[in-house]
Amino acid sequence: MIAGRGALAYGMSQENGVEFLHIEGDYANLPQPHPLLRDPVNIDLIRLLAAEPRLPVSQLARRVGMSAPAVKERLTRLEEAGVIGGFRLDLGAKALGYPIMVFIRIRPMPGQLPKIAELAQSIPEVAECHRITGEDCFILRVHLDALETLDRILDRFLAYGQTTTSIVQSSPVPLRPPPLPDGQAA
Repeated sequence: MIAGRGALAYGMSQENGVEFLHIEGDYANLPQPHPLLRDPVNIDLIRLLAAEPRLPVSQLARRVGMSAPAVKERLTRLEEAGVIGGFRLDLGAKALGYPIMVFIRIRPMPGQLPKIAELAQSIPEVAECHRITGEDCFILRVHLDALETLDRILDRFLAYGQTTTSIVQSSPVPLRPPPLPDGQAA
């Protein structure tokens, strides 16, 4: 089955129990990094903020050799363009009493797809919910205070579909932003 989306067509097939994703089309029309990322100063600002998010604009300006108002204007443009999506507080789940992190994959029963997203939004322990491809339709990242809490959460989702759970043992690559382009003009 091949479905169209813009200049690309994609589809899934199965062979000897293995699923394959097929992509055909014009890759030149794929989304490109925002034009503001062609400016090396903007890349430097983002790198500085990624390393030290609490840097004041005055220090950012000194480090890139510009005035504070010019840096503030650049940051505003990067925010308005969606390159900088916001500034967030990173809370330690363990310190808040949630030492266990699990991923739950959910395969909804027919007609139950919208209810999974609604339910996930209503459960405070669900940190993320993503709609995914493959046999399952959703993957959730969930923080737990105890393993006993997992049963209560799973029972709520089992009313709408089948679940598969993985308990996180360690995180060798913690959450990080996507890689930045090199900042060179195209």
